[in-house]
Amino acid sequence: MIPRATTTVVLLALVILPGACGSAGHATVRPPVTPTTQAVTPTTQAVTPTAQHFVGTQTVGALFPPGSSVHTCTASVVDSTAGDLLITAAHCVSGTARGYTFAPGYHAGIEPFGSWTVVGAYGAAEWLAGQAAQSDFAFLAVAPHQVNGRPEQIQEVTGGNQFGTAPASGDQVTVPAYALGSNDDPVTCTTRVYYAGAYPAFNCDPYADGTSGAPWLQQSHHGWVVVGVIGGFHQGGCHTWTSYSAAFGPVTMRTYSEAATAGKASRFPSAGSDGC
Repeated sequence: MIPRATTTVVLLALVILPGACGSAGHATVRPPVTPTTQAVTPTTQAVTPTAQHFVGTQTVGALFPPGSSVHTCTASVVDSTAGDLLITAAHCVSGTARGYTFAPGYHAGIEPFGSWTVVGAYGAAEWLAGQAAQSDFAFLAVAPHQVNGRPEQIQEVTGGNQFGTAPASGDQVTVPAYALGSNDDPVTCTTRVYYAGAYPAFNCDPYADGTSGAPWLQQSHHGWVVVGVIGGFHQGGCHTWTSYSAAFGPVTMRTYSEAATAGKASRFPSAGSDGC
C-alpha cells in the first residue's frame, strides 16, 4: 500500500522546461531530463520506465505543510492573469491551506526561486462535499514577494505552464515529482498515457509517497501544458509503478476559472483513506 500524499511530518544548474511562459513572465528554457533506463516490473510482467533523479525544473516544486521542513506533496505553477496560481492534488491540502509553502525548483535543500506562501485554495464542490476521486485537484494562490518595493508574482519568476484537459490514450507525458522528504532531488519520467476505466494512468517506477500533485506535462506548439496531476483513483495509486489522475474536463476548468478570477476560496476536508 503506497499512499501518494502523507501528512507525516549539489548541483546549482536547473533543468528548465521549454516554452514555460505565461502572461506575467517569459523564460528561455530546456526540456527536463528524459529517462532512458527500462526495467521489468515483476508484478505487471511489463516493461516499465524507471524514474530518474534530476536537479529540478523551475515551474515544479515541493509543497510543505505549515511549519514543516519535510515536503509531503508536489505542486506546479499554472498560467494565470494574476500570475499567482499553483495546481496540486486536493488530498494534499486541508482547511484553507493557508500557511503551506511552495519551493519551485527545489533540490538538495536549495530553494533557488525562494519559498512562496499559500494564501488561499480552490477546489471542486464534488471533492469538498464528498472527496470524489475525479475531483482530486486543487488550485492554490500564493502571496507575492516584495522586490524593490513592488510585489512580484511567482509566475514572473518561474513562468507558468498552460492549463489543459485530460490527455488521450497513447499521449506522451513528462512527470517531475518529489517523493516525501527533505534535502533531496526530484524524479522525472517520460512515458505514455493509458486509461484504467475513467482514469488516465501511466506506468513508471518509482512514484511513491509525496509525488501526489505532480503535474502531467504534455508538450504543445506553445509550450508545456498540465493535463493531469498525480491523484484521482486511490489518491494516485496503490503501487509505485502505476499512477493515476482525475480526468481533467469541465469541472476542472470551472474550478480553474474560479481560482484565476480570485473567487470565493474553499475549505478542504482532511483526506480520507486512499482505499489501498
